[in-house]
Amino acid sequence: MICPNHICRDTSDPLLPASKFRNSTTHRMDHTVRPYTDGARPDTDTRPTDTRPPNRALTLTPINLNAPVSGPEPTPPLHLAKNTRTRPRHLTESPIMKSLLAALVLATPAMADEIWVTNEKDDTISVIDVETLEVVRTIDTGERPRGITFAKDYSVVYICASDSDAVQVMDPDTGEILHDLPSGEDPEQFVLHPDNRRLYIANEDDAITTVVDTETRQVIAQIDVGIEPEGMAVSPDGRIAITTSETTNMAHWIDTETEELFANTLVDTRPRHAEFVKEGTELWVSSEIGGTITVFDVETQAEKAKIAFEVQGIHPDRVQPVGFEFTNDDTHAFVALGPSNHVAVVNADTYEVEDYLLVGRRVWHMDFNADRSLLFTTNGVSGDVTVIDVERREPIKTIKVGRFPWGAAFRPTE
Repeated sequence: MICPNHICRDTSDPLLPASKFRNSTTHRMDHTVRPYTDGARPDTDTRPTDTRPPNRALTLTPINLNAPVSGPEPTPPLHLAKNTRTRPRHLTESPIMKSLLAALVLATPAMADEIWVTNEKDDTISVIDVETLEVVRTIDTGERPRGITFAKDYSVVYICASDSDAVQVMDPDTGEILHDLPSGEDPEQFVLHPDNRRLYIANEDDAITTVVDTETRQVIAQIDVGIEPEGMAVSPDGRIAITTSETTNMAHWIDTETEELFANTLVDTRPRHAEFVKEGTELWVSSEIGGTITVFDVETQAEKAKIAFEVQGIHPDRVQPVGFEFTNDDTHAFVALGPSNHVAVVNADTYEVEDYLLVGRRVWHMDFNADRSLLFTTNGVSGDVTVIDVERREPIKTIKVGRFPWGAAFRPTE
């Protein structure tokens, strides 16, 4: 594997290890997180001191206990016959108590939506409350968690525990790991088919894509692809799956009915991430070392555009596109540019870069909140998450999480 930790692009940085964290001692060794560069604010806290949600005062509506009570007249006392059990009127059946309970329910704050972030050096997930923008839970996982995605109904969350050679299935309410799925060696990224059943997994060490039935927990196919597969995508109609291979520099097109390859297309050096957009008519693939995003026409698999990036004051070798996400209308893409510490804003119609936003160190992946008004980016070297106001295109907060945050996934709680 050329870059197992995805952080060794800057060889001058003493924080970036040169070898894979295979034993638990090395995997957990501490390091000092260096402050931001390029004017970003340093944040040296290693973890939130209190992961509990903040207390919120209850505002109760005053109730006049002397006011007349509407409803039927009170039932007179009952004389219980021998061997007869008659339940007395319960306290909560009182109209006064019903009013009080209703006031309490209205005053209790609803659970906020969440962003789940995998921390690959801490073997944990940090759960961020979207309303307070604070970490409210830290959950243990297998070794080196990276890819993360929820079931379509959000009933379970799937986690690529790469150094555990497993995809873990977790109950998001309790944080309990329910079971592992067979995944092949070193699973890094995956994508869930629209049928909510088939999981397509990139096995970086084996040069294969593994297809697992999440209900039967059985491997149903293993597909030979290029060397060091990583990125995974599936078309909205479920007909096509994509695997990108870092060393072969290709996007591999898989027919999901036959589970066989039907096309291979070249991209620039070290492709990382892939997404279908515009109702599945286009495929975008980022190339980390190539410094580009290639746009394909899905029907013909032909290249239709190439997007390049140039951040003022940053050496081109550090401008490395990795993960990206689209706005609701597919008009703009936000692209993580790795060790350049910036996110690019790309017009998806003209394929022109409109803006660059300064975030944390080695930005890698991202996800939106429910209405896509906020974007959360994972910043591996600085160990934090940057929150971006999408409309203003402005970072508004930095949230400290675990060491080397990698993946991000949105979870609604209602």
